[in-house]
Amino acid sequence: MWDYLRLNHSETLRSPLFPVILTVASYFVLCIPYLVCDILGKKWPAIYRYKLQPDKLPTTAMLIHCSGVTLYNHILLVFPAAVAQWLWRPPVPLPERAPTLLELAGGVTGNLLLFDFQYFIWHFLHHKIRWLYVTFHAIHHNYSAPFALATQCLGGWELVTVGFWTTINPVLLRCHLLTTWMFMVVHVYVSVEDHCGYDFPWSTSRLIPFGVYGGPSKHDVHHQKPNTNFAPHFSHWDKLFGTHADFSYAKTQ
Repeated sequence: MWDYLRLNHSETLRSPLFPVILTVASYFVLCIPYLVCDILGKKWPAIYRYKLQPDKLPTTAMLIHCSGVTLYNHILLVFPAAVAQWLWRPPVPLPERAPTLLELAGGVTGNLLLFDFQYFIWHFLHHKIRWLYVTFHAIHHNYSAPFALATQCLGGWELVTVGFWTTINPVLLRCHLLTTWMFMVVHVYVSVEDHCGYDFPWSTSRLIPFGVYGGPSKHDVHHQKPNTNFAPHFSHWDKLFGTHADFSYAKTQ
């Protein structure tokens, strides 16, 4: 696969705009299935029974607002930064060798774990320091029942910091470009899944054993009880610092 991409789509892959287009396109495509679930709602009982907060479905106004914020941030912040990078940085050379499956899986996992640590600290501070919360993070908590399109309903500062880590971490871990792009898509997927508002049997948190992964049920608690579950994906940092809470906790408070 890597040989095909490298030999047939070299110019596209070497563009600094490619990771931006990849992640933005992935985001909206991955939101579509959950958007369908929200639109059909109770008309689709086989799916609706997995809704974490069944009495709270996003309205059309909420969906439009979150989509508008996402597009606004990307048009005014992300794409200009990518174009500026394109102007001053030479095209990225494509390595001839593809990563092994072990290197790819290890790189994606390592990037997720590193981001989880970085965002846990960032998230914790933005909840504990009122000025940071009100100025930058409060927009993301407009909704106590998260839904897929709320994933990137963020302030510009938060989007920039998240984008910085997801860009620089693969460099720090010296990942292959294919591993980097795979991490970006996987990160978008698990982020959307965390906010989807549904706890399906095939959710990542149910596929990974021993409760090491948080998933939508844990992040749903965070939106109801904002002083819990600060880590975006895994659960070990919250357990270590005493901020971990299960979904049953939110329902009884």
